[in-house]
Amino acid sequence: MTPPNTDDPHTLVSTAWLASHLNDADLRILDASWYLPGTDRDAKSEFEQSHIPGARFFDIDEISDGRSDLPHMAPPPEKFASRMRAMGVGDGHQVIVYDGSGLFSAARVWWLFKLMGHHSVAVLDGGLPKWVADGHKTKTNPALIRDKHMTPQPEPFRVRDVTQVARAAKLGDHSIIDARAPARFKGETDEPREGLRAGHIPGSKNVFYQTLLNADGTMKATTVLRTIFKEAGVDLSKPAITTCGSGVTAAILSLALERIGKTDHALYDGSWSEWGMYADLPIATGAT
Repeated sequence: MTPPNTDDPHTLVSTAWLASHLNDADLRILDASWYLPGTDRDAKSEFEQSHIPGARFFDIDEISDGRSDLPHMAPPPEKFASRMRAMGVGDGHQVIVYDGSGLFSAARVWWLFKLMGHHSVAVLDGGLPKWVADGHKTKTNPALIRDKHMTPQPEPFRVRDVTQVARAAKLGDHSIIDARAPARFKGETDEPREGLRAGHIPGSKNVFYQTLLNADGTMKATTVLRTIFKEAGVDLSKPAITTCGSGVTAAILSLALERIGKTDHALYDGSWSEWGMYADLPIATGAT
C-alpha cells in the first residue's frame, strides 16, 4: 500500500483531499492531460468522455507561445490570463491540476501557474487513475463557466533560457538535472523529435522522472525523493535547473524539488528540443 503524502495545496494533494474540497466555491480543477506522439491517446477526447466533476480542460499545446517553433513553450502572461479568464480561473482560486497518466503533464501546468505568480496551485497525486481507483465518480458534462479576472505577476526566476543554461553548464555553479530516460540521456537511442542530436548537457545529472513515482502514479515520500537526487549525484546545495525533452517531465523534477523543501530551482523551457538542435552547443554522451 502506498503511504499517503502530506497534503499541501501549493504542491501536491491526495484524492481524499480533493474529494473533501470538491464543492468549495474557490476551487478550480484542471485536466492537463497531454500525451507523447505515438501513444494513440487523445487528451481532449478522453476528457469529454470522463473527467473529475467540475474540471475544465487545459490544452498545453494551445496555451503556449505561438511565436516559438519549439513545442508548448510558456505563453506570454497576457495570453495565459486571457485563457484562464475564459476558463473561469481567476485571482484567489485554489487550482488543482491532474492528468490521465497519473502524474505526467499536470506538473507542467503546476509550474506554469507558479511562473505566472499564482501560488495556490497543486497537482492531484496519482491523477485521474488514482481518483477512479479510489472509488470517486467522474462526469461527462462540462462545468458551468463564468469569466473570472486573473492578474499574472510573472516570476522569471522560475525559468531559464538557452543562454543562461549554457553559462550554468560552463561555470558549474548550478545542478542541471535531466528527467529523460537513461538511454536518451546517455545518447544510446535516437531522439523522438526529428533533427536532434543525442546526448545530454555537459555536467548534467540524470534523474529519470519515473523513478520519483510509485507504481500507482503517486509521488514517492519526501525522504525517498531526497535520496534519489543525492544518489544521482545531484548537489542540492547549488541552485537547480531542470530539463527534459520539451519541458514537460522536467516539471516533475521541479515539483519533487519543491516537495523536499528546495525552492531555488528553475526549469529550462526549451530543454533538449532546443539544446539538441544547435550544433554549436556542446553535448556529452554516456553516463555522467
